[in-house]
Amino acid sequence: MKALLLIDIQNDFMPGGSLAVPGGDQIIPRVSELMPKYDLVVATQDWHPENHGSFANNHPGKNVFEQISLDGLPQTLWPTHCVQNTGGALFAPGLDTRLIQRVFTKGMNPQIDSYSGLHDNGHRASTGMGEWLQSQGVTELHVAGVATDYCVKFTVLDALTEGFQVSLITDACRGVNLQPGDVERAIKDMQAAGCKMM
Repeated sequence: MKALLLIDIQNDFMPGGSLAVPGGDQIIPRVSELMPKYDLVVATQDWHPENHGSFANNHPGKNVFEQISLDGLPQTLWPTHCVQNTGGALFAPGLDTRLIQRVFTKGMNPQIDSYSGLHDNGHRASTGMGEWLQSQGVTELHVAGVATDYCVKFTVLDALTEGFQVSLITDACRGVNLQPGDVERAIKDMQAAGCKMM
């Protein structure tokens, strides 16, 4: 069975949000068109506590986008975003959440970031998504959302590792591009790991 997997289509990643992905809102009409075509639609949601270690605000003297070590792993410092139970963590307007059968939250542990929808960045804990998809008989994932070069990429790589066939819906994704070329590099990394582009 094929499932549509939507990555982090949340207010803080839309224009005007605290960690806006350029053109993030442009994918919503495309995603809305796709959702009814799938038997199963699953979404991820960044769901950080206020004291999350990936937030620059929680490291006095450090700046947004600076690199640090967090619990033994390299970590980019981000603006505070997608804090639990705030408007920024809500799904973006225009996304018909009634068609989403299951939401997997991530990034709740303040000591480790979670770009992937399946595991934290150190693969120390699973969100349960991979196991749940397999229990539903899902073998193939079509992925859309933000950001191509972070949460989309790491979700795709983990899903491939767990044995799913994965395709990226390229016109339904947008990237951050902190460094010029990040999105192109992310797409090459996903392709090299076996992801198809559609």
